Amino acid sequence: MIYHQKLTDDTEDQLSLASIHYLRNHYQEATDIYKRLLLENREYLALNVYVALCYYKMDYYDVSLEILQVYLQQFPDSVVGVNLKACNHSRLYDGKAGEAELKKLADKQGISITQYDNDLVRHNLCVFRSGENAMQILPPLIDAIPEARLNLIIYHLKNEEYKDALQLMKDIEPSTPDEYILKGVIFACLGQIEDNREMLKSAQQYFQLVGASSSHCDTIPGRQSMAMCFFLLKQFDEVLIYLKSIKAYLFNVDEFNYNMGIAKCASGHYKDAEEHLTMVTNPKFKSEYSYIMALARSYIYNGKPRLSWELYLKLETSHESFNLVQLIANDCYKMGHFFYSLKAFDVLERLDPNPVFWDGKRGASVGAFQQIVAGREPRDNLREISIMLRNTENPQVEYILRAFKKWAKENGMKVRSILRVRLRLSTLRVFVLQLIFVTLC
Repeated sequence: MIYHQKLTDDTEDQLSLASIHYLRNHYQEATDIYKRLLLENREYLALNVYVALCYYKMDYYDVSLEILQVYLQQFPDSVVGVNLKACNHSRLYDGKAGEAELKKLADKQGISITQYDNDLVRHNLCVFRSGENAMQILPPLIDAIPEARLNLIIYHLKNEEYKDALQLMKDIEPSTPDEYILKGVIFACLGQIEDNREMLKSAQQYFQLVGASSSHCDTIPGRQSMAMCFFLLKQFDEVLIYLKSIKAYLFNVDEFNYNMGIAKCASGHYKDAEEHLTMVTNPKFKSEYSYIMALARSYIYNGKPRLSWELYLKLETSHESFNLVQLIANDCYKMGHFFYSLKAFDVLERLDPNPVFWDGKRGASVGAFQQIVAGREPRDNLREISIMLRNTENPQVEYILRAFKKWAKENGMKVRSILRVRLRLSTLRVFVLQLIFVTLC
């Protein structure tokens, strides 16, 4: 601050002040100084690059390109200028668009882009290609380009190498929004895997620091950070406020739809939850436990219990599939989808002869029968209902089946077909699941 007070209005002093603002991530303050100097010194064309870089950092990519073009018209071969243009294009469109701009530099020398001898170009080409050859390109650049370390951390995160990411980040005391976000992501991932509450609390605080900052509160990363902060706090209504504000920019991104779907389901907005969850295309995301549970619940509350049952049938037998069938049993019962509730309680009862499961199974069978009588379910279901009841050794079963038999005779159904018991493929599945469940216990 002592030297700060000694600064004058000289161009050199003001440029120094602007650079300090930039290094402190105070991009708007730096922009104000550069623009004022430009008004006074139109011939200082390089100032356009500095202003464009500030706007790029503030996520105003269109504005950055417009200002940058003034400089590129005079110096079209500038590596710094073309690189910044490429970065803007990658943000506005995709990595291929960014690579196309970098390729122009190599074309003028008659070489391929991979032969272009420039650290900055090599680094950004790796980024534009989604981390291609990252382990060969980025480590040697860590001490030359600050972003190389951060992008290597991102590469490890994308490959679920969380310990490696933490190793690269552990000695860094976050000072920029990107560093806070990355440390938050690492702690959030490891905290959930290891059930480490301290890590999760730290992650929430890192996200909050970025999302609540005046410089990033209105940016896409800032709002994503606040959404993740409230996600970790399980305040899902708040999560939705921030995710909705950036939906227009990320509506076709799997990570966004995954998070939006989970938050919608947790907030009871099941129709929207189903819409977002079914937009996810990444097979890994679709196989995750939280995704399957949220989608199954959404199907049930949206009147599609059959689809939730199909999710269960596709799962490999595990403790997670036991939890899913419990969810189906209870949620279907609550929503009046008694036939599928009965199927789920039948599985549960054979895995664990708990009287609670028999109570649920009995209630679901009676509820399903009432829906058949009312014409809301097909009569053919009565046969399967009877088979599932026969799986239980309880005197109450005979009383229930007599009522079924009496109604069937009065309504022209073949009684023997209702009482016939046959081994089903789903029974074999239950036997396997039972063995695994016993082992887990």
